[in-house]
Amino acid sequence: MKIVFATNNQHKLQEVRHILGRRVEVLSLNDIGCHDDIPETGTTLEENARQKAEYIWQNYHCDVFADDTGLEVDALGGEPGVYSARYAGEGHDSEANMAKLLQKLGDNDHRRARFRTVIALIQKKDICPCGCTSIRQEHLFEGIVEGEITRQRSGVGGFGYDPIFRPDGYEQTFADLGEEVKNQISHRARAVKKLCDYLLK
Repeated sequence: MKIVFATNNQHKLQEVRHILGRRVEVLSLNDIGCHDDIPETGTTLEENARQKAEYIWQNYHCDVFADDTGLEVDALGGEPGVYSARYAGEGHDSEANMAKLLQKLGDNDHRRARFRTVIALIQKKDICPCGCTSIRQEHLFEGIVEGEITRQRSGVGGFGYDPIFRPDGYEQTFADLGEEVKNQISHRARAVKKLCDYLLK
């Protein structure tokens, strides 16, 4: 089975390909020759994921899934949320994003947070055995991991906010835990598992 993951983010691609293994061949935007600046103008993770998947479906006519992920910090009213990747500006600068988040939290002892990933899937489903009649199907899958924001960065693995997010049940941040552990427990892993279970059922 082949399916397009609407991203060129190598960290995300590696993570998802590792989770899905050889069961599903995951193509990137580069793999299908898409170099467009796909719009992400939604105000929720669900809207952004749907928007990206819809763009590829309409313009490249292939089965596709797209994700959007946000870090939601309770003490900041759910920030940065849908704006996580560009919290400190449009440059998608992880260091600047973490610095802004830690500065806004300051000495606040209430540091509960969660990572949330939403995946939107659009695919063609044949409703006739010979394939003469097809319909489009859409599904959403969500993965959540609860935790807290640490007071300082720790670890060199992962990406994004991983050095300052410690998942529940662990003493280390995502960046400390390493790829193998993170790929078993992360928000994206949980959403991808639901996607995989659906694709392979």
